[in-house]
Amino acid sequence: MGCRLLWVLFLITCLISPVGAAQQQAEALPQVSGKAAVLMDAISGEILYSYKADVSLPPASTTKILTGIIAIERTKLTDIVTSGKNPTLVIPSAIGLHEGETITMENLLYSLFLKSANDAAVAVAEHIAGSVPGFSELMNKKARELGAVNSNFVNPHGLPDPNHYTTAHDLAVIARYAMRNPVFREFVSTKVKVIPRADDSDIKWLQNSNKLLWRSKEAIGIKTGYTSEAKNCLVAAAAKGDQEMIAVVLGEPGSVVWTDAQNLLDYGFSEYSTKKAKEAGVSVKEVKVTNGTGNVILKTADNFYYTVPNGDNGSITERAVISKDITAPIQKGQVLGKLYFYLSGQELGSVNLVAENEVKIKEIPLAPVNTLLAGGVMLGVFVAWNVNKQRKRRRRFRRRERAWRKNAIR
Repeated sequence: MGCRLLWVLFLITCLISPVGAAQQQAEALPQVSGKAAVLMDAISGEILYSYKADVSLPPASTTKILTGIIAIERTKLTDIVTSGKNPTLVIPSAIGLHEGETITMENLLYSLFLKSANDAAVAVAEHIAGSVPGFSELMNKKARELGAVNSNFVNPHGLPDPNHYTTAHDLAVIARYAMRNPVFREFVSTKVKVIPRADDSDIKWLQNSNKLLWRSKEAIGIKTGYTSEAKNCLVAAAAKGDQEMIAVVLGEPGSVVWTDAQNLLDYGFSEYSTKKAKEAGVSVKEVKVTNGTGNVILKTADNFYYTVPNGDNGSITERAVISKDITAPIQKGQVLGKLYFYLSGQELGSVNLVAENEVKIKEIPLAPVNTLLAGGVMLGVFVAWNVNKQRKRRRRFRRRERAWRKNAIR
């Protein structure tokens, strides 16, 4: 009886344990209250958590991430911007720009990122592209270049429009790119900024609306957003040790947006490790160059990072794929192949292999001019001598022929 009871308990344990383990694993994943969310390792670019990441949603003022990085790349911070009439017509939030008011691009961008000023966004757009529609074309072009292909932007601020949408994944991609720019990082991590205004009664004191900057020492940005249609939106970034994470939450119903974003970031830091597989500038292979003066050395163009769950000790392997028919001339930095990385046989990604050295075309040596001239003279003399010799031979033949005929007649 006792043995039978032990056997029954053993079977029950076997049946329950897998379910319990799966439940514990599910409970370890962060939960979000919004419509979509993504957690990305900002260094490797790997997605560590995804919830409806490709669903099209209104982004509200997180749009200004793209607006800001375009402005940083296309202008100087010292540029003087003169506000037109259109910025004064934009509904709040705003810094109250006046028509004809002049302000530096730097202070416009502080207004854009900290105060989330919509009038500043329009002033930036018109300064760069002449109009909001023209700037929107730049936004969509940039988004496609970065791989944010499920987005469409029709304004620089994110106010509601049925044709203005993005996804949690696309926002993470755009934010990761923007955070590589040190100027952008400085703006979005600033808590408070006082900007000069011609009228002392105008808004000058700007406080960042990103509460995570005040709550977490690891927080380093990026941008908040809210409209009645989009609800609360947040793109948050944090750095801890040699790791950096980006969390995106869209369509959050209330202040839980801060908790959800923080939970995502904490989950990334606690459950994953970021590792470097290869540094930029490492020589990988030497390749023969057709018609070249020598060989070309291929090196890695960028660092390659990857992310693994803590405790995962899988081995990294590499495979170089070289372009066919590498022919001179070769320029330094020219892309000539890719280096692929695999973790336990699964492809992780690749980096470009570029030329470390220049290779020129091998030239066929030409004879000096004097030698060519002498050769030509000699050839001419030989030809003339040979022609003259042939003439003499024909004359001798004709004389013999005439003498033979005379003898034959006699």
